[in-house]
Amino acid sequence: MTMSTERRQAAPDRSATDRPPVRKRRHSGMVRAQRRAGYVLLAPALLNVSIFLGLPLVLAFALSFTDYGFFADPEFIGFANYAEMFADPDFQISVWNTIIYTLMVVPVAMGIALIVALALNMPIRARATYRVMFYVPVVTATVSVATVWLWILNPTFGLANEILALFGLPPSRWLTDPDTALMSLAMIGIWQGLGTKMVIYLAALQGVDPALVEAARLDGANRWQVFWNVTWPSLGPAHFFVFVTSIIASFQVFDLVYVTTQGGPANSTRVLVYDIYQNAFSRLQLGYASAESVFMFALIAVFIAGGLWLQRSKSDDN
Repeated sequence: MTMSTERRQAAPDRSATDRPPVRKRRHSGMVRAQRRAGYVLLAPALLNVSIFLGLPLVLAFALSFTDYGFFADPEFIGFANYAEMFADPDFQISVWNTIIYTLMVVPVAMGIALIVALALNMPIRARATYRVMFYVPVVTATVSVATVWLWILNPTFGLANEILALFGLPPSRWLTDPDTALMSLAMIGIWQGLGTKMVIYLAALQGVDPALVEAARLDGANRWQVFWNVTWPSLGPAHFFVFVTSIIASFQVFDLVYVTTQGGPANSTRVLVYDIYQNAFSRLQLGYASAESVFMFALIAVFIAGGLWLQRSKSDDN
């Protein structure tokens, strides 16, 4: 009796060891509760995206294969809209103008925004005031911005030609000349969108590790070397985010064109969204306009995929 009792006391309690610890179960329950809370908090945003972005995208894709014009039921016509679209001279011009506008706006705006952010990240007087001044155009209605620039770029009494005259330069027709109209719109787009990019770069600059900067300076690096070897690599995610948002904004430019030039002169500023607007609401060709919208979505995806590939290739090289 004594030996058996001692063996039972010495034997481990397997039922107790097989049971998970109470702390682990509490931790897993807390994680599940946090996940549920996260889904609840995300639900309004997900619902908004599903209703106002996802559903219109699916409907536009479906309507792109139909002949639909408001007053009759959609009629399935297959790829006829796409075939007509690629043969349409107005569509070709609008795509070309949109690409040129994007190539003029995105890299220039990103470069200027980075320079401004670097300057406003230094301890200078009235730094907060300068930041607000650069951001004001972003929160200003595009119609108001376009109206002001219509006065500035007026070929007869505009401020821009008055400034050119001070330096003895000939006046320009700006928005009324097919050779300069798109470039003038790009200049306005760069000015208006500069504040958003600047704020993103400022936030990214705040995240650069000061220890790395100090170590580079102790090693004898000058300002350019510190920027190129420490600051620039740290801004990689900010570069990609600014690039993606800039591409999307440039491809979707519409109100600026509508107020200033309405696609003219001679279709020199006819961009893709303006062409979609004309086909959808002036000509009531909703199926054709939906096909153009699907094409624009695919074109934006191609540009973003190219930027993502470049970012990954640079990160792999580093």
